[in-house]
Amino acid sequence: MKLSIIIVNWNTKDFLKKCLDSILLCKKDFDYEIIIVDNSSTDQSQKIIENYKLKAENLKTILNEKNLGFAKAVNQGIKLSKGEYILILNPDTTLKEDTLEKIVDFMEKNQSCGILGGKILNPDGTIQLSVRKFPNLCSQVLILLKIHHFLLKIRCLRNYFALDFDYSKTQEVDQVMGSFFLIRSKVIKEIGLFDEKFFLWFEEVDFCKRAKNKGWKIYYYPQAEIFHQKAGSFSQVFPLKNQWRFNKSLLYYFKKHHSFLAWLILVFLQPISLILSLIISLLPFLKKLKKL
Repeated sequence: MKLSIIIVNWNTKDFLKKCLDSILLCKKDFDYEIIIVDNSSTDQSQKIIENYKLKAENLKTILNEKNLGFAKAVNQGIKLSKGEYILILNPDTTLKEDTLEKIVDFMEKNQSCGILGGKILNPDGTIQLSVRKFPNLCSQVLILLKIHHFLLKIRCLRNYFALDFDYSKTQEVDQVMGSFFLIRSKVIKEIGLFDEKFFLWFEEVDFCKRAKNKGWKIYYYPQAEIFHQKAGSFSQVFPLKNQWRFNKSLLYYFKKHHSFLAWLILVFLQPISLILSLIISLLPFLKKLKKL
């Protein structure tokens, strides 16, 4: 088996249909499989998944009884997979016709590449920022304080978000977005699975960091293109809960990869970040009240 495509789904049935249709329409001159891990959806996603089994004999499914989080669900798919390459794909994405052939071909020709990301486009065709540097203390402090919403040109934020990155060139990077994340199976055998202590956020950053530490290269490859709706599942969760999950993952990432002092500084900022997140989430509601 050359390629395993793993999709973790949670209540995104309409996006999932479009994603699966785009995969089935892709050119493929190699054996592949699709593995859908459903995290206890309640929107008839599981019915749609069953219907697609009739269209694709190579479709495997795991139907969880509760939402296990992204990392644990991905690992379920990886354990079931047989591919030489494993593509982690969000259900709110659609592939261009030649995308799968291009990413497999790139990996075949670049044996030092352990992880590959492609050009991710917004639904209107504009480029979605999908490459970042590894997190450092400065950037994450400013993000927790919501400074990035107003002063994105600050040097450490520009560097973290890679705002000067050239999305037209193939190049080595620190990390690529987890919505379109191709892994050489040899990397998993060497560094292990995704860390399941990350329920959501930073699991792919941690995986990239561990792979880099072992000498694997991570590449951005613009010839492989996908469309990404963005936040298909996140939009269903109240912003404050998302912030809490983000903070929890951020702290765990810093505990693993940074100093105790850096971790401690972020711990002290947790209550502030939650309050700021609540205020920002209420702003649209307050503006409506003013108009009444």
